[in-house]
Amino acid sequence: MVERLDVDICVIGAGSGGLSVAAGASQLGQKVVLIERGKMGGDCLNYGCVPSKSLIAAARAAHAVRGAARFGIAGGEPAVDYGRVRDHVRGVIGAIAPNDSEERFTGLGVRVIPAAARFTGRDEVEAGDVRVRARRFVIATGSSASVPPIPGLGAGGVPYLTNETIFDLDQAPGHLLIIGGGPIGCELAQAQRRLGCRVTLLEAATLLPKDDPELVDFVRRRLRAEGVEIREGVTVKRVEGTVGDLAAVLEAAGNEERIAGTHLLIATGRRPNLEGLDLEAAGVHASAKGIEVDARLRTSNRKIYAIGDAIGGYQFTHMAGYHAGIVIRNALFRLPGRVDHAAVPWVTYTDPELANVGLIEAEARRIHGDAVRLARWSFHDNDRAQADRETDGLIKITADRRGRILGAGIVGPHAGELLLTWSLAIAKKATLRDIAGLIAPYPTLSEVGKRAAGSFYVRQLFSPRTRRLVRFLARFG
Repeated sequence: MVERLDVDICVIGAGSGGLSVAAGASQLGQKVVLIERGKMGGDCLNYGCVPSKSLIAAARAAHAVRGAARFGIAGGEPAVDYGRVRDHVRGVIGAIAPNDSEERFTGLGVRVIPAAARFTGRDEVEAGDVRVRARRFVIATGSSASVPPIPGLGAGGVPYLTNETIFDLDQAPGHLLIIGGGPIGCELAQAQRRLGCRVTLLEAATLLPKDDPELVDFVRRRLRAEGVEIREGVTVKRVEGTVGDLAAVLEAAGNEERIAGTHLLIATGRRPNLEGLDLEAAGVHASAKGIEVDARLRTSNRKIYAIGDAIGGYQFTHMAGYHAGIVIRNALFRLPGRVDHAAVPWVTYTDPELANVGLIEAEARRIHGDAVRLARWSFHDNDRAQADRETDGLIKITADRRGRILGAGIVGPHAGELLLTWSLAIAKKATLRDIAGLIAPYPTLSEVGKRAAGSFYVRQLFSPRTRRLVRFLARFG
């Protein structure tokens, strides 16, 4: 027997965005169905943000032991128990999982269906032995690792790891080859290296190509200093072998080179999870890049919204959460909420961290031309950074002639934690004068931002014109 349900909202996908919509709608009194074919919590909890940052934390601890001598404390090469590191990662996932669990959402009044969803019409989906008709649908199916068409990969070819499998290893790779120099590739390259693995990072273009090249260079130098072998501008022609004895065959400058390793990690980007949804049956337009939506996140079928990685673009967990709020405003409150990308933040959790919001310098100059001005300050000139022996970094602000903030990039310790001030500044159309006028506690890393903002006005403040004004005012006593 097929069970039939009529509900207010049907959410497909129990990742960050889908869970936020389901919880919000249910608590607002709506009848909600949540469909998930895999694990509750989606990619972020199980294969992405949570396990990767947990692994990075373990790697940071190992690195701290290695570098303790700079504080006068006996350190040395740490003894890494890779199996216990894996258990640590699983423990963090387990601690967070109850927040995303089926039990919690059932308790909120959400009907959770653990099955794959398939549209059977413009207002109906089928999931297992249940058919759901809803007033509104939200597609929040996330994304998966994109595997490039390299000869030797694929079914029956060289075994490879992705972000969905690398955290299950209970023994350290002897020599990890990573294809892809984006955020995932760089983060895991450094983490695995700090845990004692040999790592070679292969990138067809340049590391972190979406970030400011000047800031990226801090990350590149640190990775190399820690022993990560980086090869940029290379093409992987094919891969061969098996786990423990594999190789990537490269082409660079017309020459062929073979690099041997023990394990292979693919980190070449993400693709939206749209397979099996039968979007055509619902009248939803999509491409290989994702589902097409308008500024209100409505698809070509106005009863259906799509959010997060399923629509491509900014594939960040926090964007999925932001999208969820836009959908709640539109679908439930009938308010014309629209997506605003002016203050989208993103962070690469290497050491030093690399954080950005708004326009990087190249984008700002393309849009605003000669009107762009820069303000910057080095972590080397910050007293807290000196005390912590973490002075490798820079903040770089793009602004217009009047000091209105267009973007901010930070590379340095805790860069992600320092970024929120600049996100708020851009969202509220603040100027560098507003930031320079703040009182920053001493000694903190946040002074780096205040000093950068203040530097924007130094030339004007100490100009001959200002000096003449001060001399004139001195005549009056």
